[in-house]
Amino acid sequence: MEATSDLLQDFSALTAKKQLAEIPALVNQGELGFKCLREYLLSQEDKEPTPVTGRIIQVLNQHQTSDNLLFLQQEFPEGVVELTSTRGVDYQEIQDKLIEEDFLEADLLTVRKMWELAGESAVKRKWLYFTEVERFPAHDLYMIDLLWRVYSGGKFGFSVQRKIWLSLGKNFNSLWDKIAWRNGRSFARYPKEFTWSLDAPQGHLPTTNQLRGTKVILALFQHPAWQKKD
Repeated sequence: MEATSDLLQDFSALTAKKQLAEIPALVNQGELGFKCLREYLLSQEDKEPTPVTGRIIQVLNQHQTSDNLLFLQQEFPEGVVELTSTRGVDYQEIQDKLIEEDFLEADLLTVRKMWELAGESAVKRKWLYFTEVERFPAHDLYMIDLLWRVYSGGKFGFSVQRKIWLSLGKNFNSLWDKIAWRNGRSFARYPKEFTWSLDAPQGHLPTTNQLRGTKVILALFQHPAWQKKD
């Protein structure tokens, strides 16, 4: 059996895609594998959170051994994403639910936090004007997107959906089909016809179907927040 240091060295040398694929094998090794994952997280603590570190947090949270629980409580009590907001919106609830892989609740919270970001009027009416989305601070929109990307293996997030949309020539009808928001001529009914797990197609979450029409999602995709990423 390999020592933890050997496992950690081998794991660290892999690409992100291969690391994500290797995590279940480490879990199957029990405490030796968990120790490797914990040490890898510590080695990445001062770096930008990634889908790999997010997935490790989820796995340690799933397998609540005494060592894993103590580690999470002491080292990552709030997750791997350090949350900030230019408008004082608290996104920790979204992070908590994503760590638990409660993607439906995280989706609902995402919409509510976007109302908060837009202001009191949006909170009261419980939907958004596309003009409000256009005025979202780039930092906050990036923060929400980062949470979804980090805790989905890079599968979910507004930027992921936008990338697919661009690859399809900015065709929304093609996008709905590609991310399984529509089957034939029928749109998926919320929430029962959506897939609330990592088995969902690339870009399936978060949803914006409850944000009314295409104007809101178009405003999201055209937001300056993504210009630095292009």
